[in-house]
This record gives sequence, C-alpha cells and structure tokens, in this order.
Amino acid sequence: MTTASPTSVDSTPIPSGTDPGGGVLSGRYRALTLGIVSVVLVIAFEATAVNTAMPTAARQLDGLGLYAFAFSGYFTTTLFALVVSGQWCDRRGPLQPLFAGIAVFGAGLVVAGTAPGMWVFVAGRAIQGLGGGLVIVALYVVVGRAYPERLRPSVFAAFSSAWVLPSIVGPLVSGAVTQHLGWRWVFLAVPVLILLPLAVMGPALARSEQEHPVPRGADFDRRRTLLAAMAAIGAGLLQYAGQRRDLVGLLPGTAGAALLVPAVLGLLPKRTLRAGRGLPTVILLRGVAAGAFFAAEAFIPLMMTTQRDFSPTLAGLTLTSGGLSWALGSWLQGRPGAERYRGAMIRGGFVLTAVAIAGAALVLIPAVPSWTASVAWGVGGVGMGLTVASVSVLMMRLSAPEDAGANSAALQMSDALGNVLLTGLAGVLFAALGGGSLAVAHDGSGAGGSPGAFAAILLVMASVAVLGALLSGRVRARA
Repeated sequence: MTTASPTSVDSTPIPSGTDPGGGVLSGRYRALTLGIVSVVLVIAFEATAVNTAMPTAARQLDGLGLYAFAFSGYFTTTLFALVVSGQWCDRRGPLQPLFAGIAVFGAGLVVAGTAPGMWVFVAGRAIQGLGGGLVIVALYVVVGRAYPERLRPSVFAAFSSAWVLPSIVGPLVSGAVTQHLGWRWVFLAVPVLILLPLAVMGPALARSEQEHPVPRGADFDRRRTLLAAMAAIGAGLLQYAGQRRDLVGLLPGTAGAALLVPAVLGLLPKRTLRAGRGLPTVILLRGVAAGAFFAAEAFIPLMMTTQRDFSPTLAGLTLTSGGLSWALGSWLQGRPGAERYRGAMIRGGFVLTAVAIAGAALVLIPAVPSWTASVAWGVGGVGMGLTVASVSVLMMRLSAPEDAGANSAALQMSDALGNVLLTGLAGVLFAALGGGSLAVAHDGSGAGGSPGAFAAILLVMASVAVLGALLSGRVRARA
C-alpha cells in the first residue's frame, strides 16, 4: 500500500520467523523498553507540570489573551518537525533524531523558563514542539523496527503507563514549586530529568540499530519538507488571525488557509480528510481524539483557578485522574482476546471522552461539586486509553512493512494538526467570549471571569468527540 504521507521511514518489523519470543521486559527487549519508556516518562512529567503552572505563568506575563498560543504553538512547530524526523530516521535511523529532539526540547524549556514576556514564552514552547516532533516519530520508528507485531500493543500500553507516576507527582511538585519558588523553576528544572533517558537508552538503541541497520536512503524530499513548513506557517497565521477577530486579521487568515490546506492534502494519506474507509479514517481519528481531549484539557486548570478559586496545585490535580485511567484504558485494549473488538473499543472510547468533556463543564454550575471535574476526567482517560492505543495498533496492522514508518509519521501529523486546529479554535472562543480579560488574584485564584467562555470550549470539544464516535465505524475497510 502506498499513501501520500510526511515521509517514508524504514520501520520494517522483525520478520515473524525471527521472533525469539518473550515479552517487552524479556532479556532481548528489556533495556530498549526501559529506555524508550523513560523518554515518555520525562515528556509526561513535563506535560503535567506545564498544565499546572501555565495559568500562573500566563497571568504573571500578562498574557492570558495568548493562553491558547502557549499550547498550540507547541503543536504548530511539531507539524514541521514530524516530517524532518521521519526523513532523518529514513536516512540515519532513529538514534540521531531522538537524541537531537531531546536536546532541542530541553533548550525550549530553558527559553520558556527565562522568558521576559508572553511572546518569548510562546517561542520557547514552539522550540519545545520542534524537539517533541523529532522525538515522537523516532520512538514510533523504534517500536516498528525493533518489536514484533504481537508485542506492539504491550509497548503502546507501556507508553500510557509511563504517564501514571507523572500524573500523580507532576501536579503536586509543579504546584508546590509554582507557589513557593515561582513558575519559572517548573520549566528550568525539567531539563535535568533529560539526563536519565540519555543514560538509560543510549546503549540499548545503539544495539538495536546494529541489529536492524537502515539502508542508506535518498536525499531529503524537499517537496515534503516544504509542505511541512507550509503547514506550520499556515497554522500559525490562522491562529493569529483568530486572535485578532477584525478586518486586519482577514489577510493572515486567508494566507494561512492558502498554505495549510494544500499542505495537509499533500502530507496525509489520500482520502484522510474525507474519512475514507480503513487507514485514512484511522489516521483522521487520531487527530480528532487528540484535538478534542487536549484542547479541553488545556483550559481546565485555568477554569478551576478562575471559577472555583483552586490553587495551582489543586487545579493541576484535577487532571491526575485522567493520566491514571488512560493507563487503565490502554491496558484493557492490550488484553488477550481484545483484538476482535478494536472497532468497538475505538467507538466506546470516543463516547467516554465526549461524556467526560461535557461532565467537566458541569463544574461551571455553582451547585455542582468541584470534584466532578476530576471524576469526569477519569472517565475521559479510560476513553483516550482505549482509542489512542487501538488506533496505533490498527495503523500498524493496516500498513505494509514498507509503509509502516510513513504511516507512523502521518499518524503523528494528524495528532499534531488536530491539536493545533482545535486548541486554536478554543483560543478563538476564549478570546471572543471575554476569557482573555479574566481577573486572577496574585495567588492564582479567581476573581471573576466569564464562565461562558469555558462552557463554549468544552461543549464544542465534546461535540467533536461525538463526531469521532460516528466516524469510528469506518476504520474497517470494505471487503
């Protein structure tokens, strides 16, 4: 199967005849599994810590109006980095882009942590996105090349499990640091944790590349690199235009659409945007799921601090249940016998996600207990664990060996694009409904604001999740 995709990464799986048996922690795979999971662990800790510290950072930098940019800026640059990483992996294997991505990710944290204003802070987050894009494709290539098909559901489950500890510890540590030392130290301390994966997985990855050498590929595909740059610039222009909401914004908005649409059509598999049966819908649903869930999640800590007077620590802990239950959902999809229910698990996951996002909006009603948001996010985590891991497994199953890397990159492209567009839409709704003028007290607690801005964001994202459930029946190709 040949598809239009960001790159053509060589991630040929181990031939079935050479599968030595054992699990992901058996002697053959233990070091590699621990190494790549340690990378996910650091990324997970950073994500949970940033979600906790972000409301305080935006307020102190006088940048609540740009709050959504701090999230969508990350995914905008990720769009470009995904294509570069895929082609880099194709030519040199995943080791170089993985370690380069970790270094760039750390540099972005330093820029954000030392930012004198909100725009520099957004730039730091954009640098992080470059690093994150390099890393995530390289990790998928490692999974596709080094693990047999029977172990991939377990590896993806391990990725999800790596979010458990950061989901518990991240908000507590980040909240305490934010309140007592300042939000900047949340960003400046995380780069130290990068040393752990560098030490653990270096030798294991080097051995993996020796066992599965990468044939020397052609030069970088300039056309695809240009399309990736067009997608990133176009997405950025659309977000800027959405924030302006005036006639002046029409020019960058039109230019952004003119760049983004052809770029997306050229980078994703054919018929993806039309939800073509089989692989195209699988790729599309990854972006729908990630965009709806994370766009809503980005605004929940801010909602809890401004509408329920939560401290940064308590606001971050609201999301903890989602990280824990995500691991549960991913574990369930990897159980023996679950394979025959892939389509049903994806549909059920979207339904749970929609219920969770709508349930979180209930805390805007004063009579509803604050813990409702945490319970709702626990339900959403199960749904995302079922959906995301199942979509990843289906993508691998529906990909010919020569297309597995390309489709892995397309999956991540869809993820990033969904985050950019839906988080950008959330930012437009937030600014248009008065969210950017929320008054926040010095300790991060709320002093007013418009609950309608949060309600609009959450209900729109719940509707997007419902759309995903309706489309999930198309993951099975026609006979």
